[in-house]
Amino acid sequence: MKELVEVIAKALVKNPDQVNVTVVEEDNSTVLELRVASDDMGKIIGKQGRIAKAVRTVVKAAATRENKKVAVEIV
Repeated sequence: MKELVEVIAKALVKNPDQVNVTVVEEDNSTVLELRVASDDMGKIIGKQGRIAKAVRTVVKAAATRENKKVAVEIV
């Protein structure tokens, strides 16, 4: 899942070298924290959060195939 988020984020931003994804294991789920340069924050979130929602949807679909619960947080 981490690699999936990295690939998507690097394709969207202007500074792909500043994309960082951290995996945080919680009770029965995994949280992926996505960090990008402050200039690229708008590109990751998108108008009215559409791009962020799309990224979360893709990750959720991939996690469902593996019977896991994964959330994406943009920090």
